Amino acid sequence: MISLELFHDFVRGPLALSAFLIFFTGTAYQVLRFFSLSQKIRKNTSRTFRLSPTSAICTPPVKSMAQRISSLKSTIAGVHPVMTSITTLFHICLIATPLLLLGHNKLIHESWGISLFSLPEGVTDVMTLMLIGCVLFFLFRRIVITKVRSITTLSDYLILLLTAAPFITGFFAFHQTTAYESIIILHMLSGEMMLILLPFTKLAHMIFFFINRFLIPHENSFGHGSRTWYFGGPKFSFKKWYFGKNKFDIDEW
Repeated sequence: MISLELFHDFVRGPLALSAFLIFFTGTAYQVLRFFSLSQKIRKNTSRTFRLSPTSAICTPPVKSMAQRISSLKSTIAGVHPVMTSITTLFHICLIATPLLLLGHNKLIHESWGISLFSLPEGVTDVMTLMLIGCVLFFLFRRIVITKVRSITTLSDYLILLLTAAPFITGFFAFHQTTAYESIIILHMLSGEMMLILLPFTKLAHMIFFFINRFLIPHENSFGHGSRTWYFGGPKFSFKKWYFGKNKFDIDEW
């Protein structure tokens, strides 16, 4: 029978390395997949008419501060301010807490000799509790609100649980409430499972957020965008093999 200490070393060593390799490989696969399903926007450089020197040049009016604040009412932050605030807090805690956790950075220093900035343990402890509170809010919202519950599947609940598991187990491990060795193993296992599944589930929106905001032009872009989705005939053989059809159906992607 495998001892707890041996299993701990396996989870911390080979299994952790495998999880990171799968995460980076899956992320690279999704990025390449995006480029295979999109094409560069072709800018129209032809001139259909020439303005005379006396022609009036129309420039967009400069909005006042009051107009800009008023326009925020039509955005998602203005329509759903509570949901936007909680979602923003959730994602900040989700990314910042494991990256800036003192315990994690000590392990990185021991393994690779790299010293990273860390937040005080009390701060990351509060951030962990805030994230767990946000998860409970999302769970309550999916159960109570009819229109959200109607589109919720079992996988949504499992992903929510998977996201919270590393933080819940990490909280109990930090405070050493009970069965520390078992809890720390569960903490590492849940974190590694999250890394493995992140590129291949709905959690992949963490990757596509940046692609969607910087490369695809739309009303929420952080710029003009340089690519658009490809809806033509076969462009790349991988696409035909992956989807099993010649036309890309965005609703099935």
